[in-house]
Amino acid sequence: MMSILFMLLFMIPLVFLSNFWFHFFLFSLCSLYFILKISMSFMFINISYIYGMDLLSFIMILLSFWVCMLMILASKKLYIMNMNSNFFLLTNLIMMIVLYLTFSSLNLFVFYLFFEFSLIPVLFLIMGWGYQPERIQAGVYMIFYTLFASLPMMISIFYLYNEIRTLDFYFFKNSEIYSLIFYMFMNMVFFVKMPMYLVHLWLPKAHVEAPISGSMILAGVMLKLGGYGLIRFMILFMKIGLVINIYFIILSLLGGFFISLVCLNQSDLKALIAYSSVAHMSMVLSGILTFNYWGFSGALVMMIAHGLCSSGLFCLANILYERVGSRSIYLNKGMMNLIPSLSLWWFLLCSSNMAAPPSMNLMGEIMLINSLVSWDFMLMIFLSLMSFFSAAYSLFLYSYTQHGKFYSGVFCSMMNYFQEYKLLFLHWFPLNILVLKGDMLYFMF
Repeated sequence: MMSILFMLLFMIPLVFLSNFWFHFFLFSLCSLYFILKISMSFMFINISYIYGMDLLSFIMILLSFWVCMLMILASKKLYIMNMNSNFFLLTNLIMMIVLYLTFSSLNLFVFYLFFEFSLIPVLFLIMGWGYQPERIQAGVYMIFYTLFASLPMMISIFYLYNEIRTLDFYFFKNSEIYSLIFYMFMNMVFFVKMPMYLVHLWLPKAHVEAPISGSMILAGVMLKLGGYGLIRFMILFMKIGLVINIYFIILSLLGGFFISLVCLNQSDLKALIAYSSVAHMSMVLSGILTFNYWGFSGALVMMIAHGLCSSGLFCLANILYERVGSRSIYLNKGMMNLIPSLSLWWFLLCSSNMAAPPSMNLMGEIMLINSLVSWDFMLMIFLSLMSFFSAAYSLFLYSYTQHGKFYSGVFCSMMNYFQEYKLLFLHWFPLNILVLKGDMLYFMF
């Protein structure tokens, strides 16, 4: 683990070199080197000091590296316009290091430390390279939502240490806490981070104001921190969870249905994709709270699928924004006439977003539906509504942007760069090819 950490640390001076492709190559090299350290079981491997990884950590770190690499590829405009591109790379690299340490830590306090630290680079991205003046408000929203929930978690960490005299994940299986207040204090920060319905308002705001790189890392990795934390710590709440989880599951699924309706009412491309993230993550949250094998494995599959798919959709929305100068669905119409080669990518990623085969979204949804229906058959009502409206807003997004008569004020019909096709391919290909190796995701526990 230390070898990769030092590799990342020694890349810091190199970000002040000016060659774009050199940085992309370095980040790609780091990702490929990490893949060679693959973990295929629930056992912790590569343990050094207080860091190590199992399958869950490995996949989350790999997703972080992959998305951070694609963030550089999506932000070529920063280099062309010379918008402090070196500091952007530095922010990106610090985020990569922090996420690596968050997902590989074996100690609860170290995890909490880097979990909170991961907010800072995202805040810099939103406030430094965002578009509108409202980005300051969006950044404050994001910080205060998370900090408000994280202070109780810090108190509960100290309480836990006082009770069981250790904060290492390995020893949690021998401990159990029966306090409702402790359950709320410890998990509320993960509910906000996922985000759960009712505490989700920071997410659409942050997405709309963030630059493309900020949206990619928020959708691709930051929401997964909540799911990762819940999967790691639910072992402490087995008894009380059987009593109280039903309320959170119903709230999440009902909220997912409401948010799906909200998606159909959006006029901003990024807002629509951001709200669809809330709907997908509500299903992941419900799956984790069922405490069964299908739910945990399905949540992991869905988190990877959503990270790649949502990030790809944000890239598409950004490509249109760079061409047209607006994110409005009413202005970005009839794009099949202007940029026909991009319509294929809209179709592929929108179909993945609605869980069409062969995407990982379908595999994740099947596993989560199995998990939730076996837990309580009445949840089928919410699940069927969510699946239907997921298809509805994905079709709405595709048909409104690609079909129809294009707005006469849009004179720009500039074709795409090869680099943008590569960016979209690197989102779509792993999203659909990993289904063939889906069996490895069952070895998590």
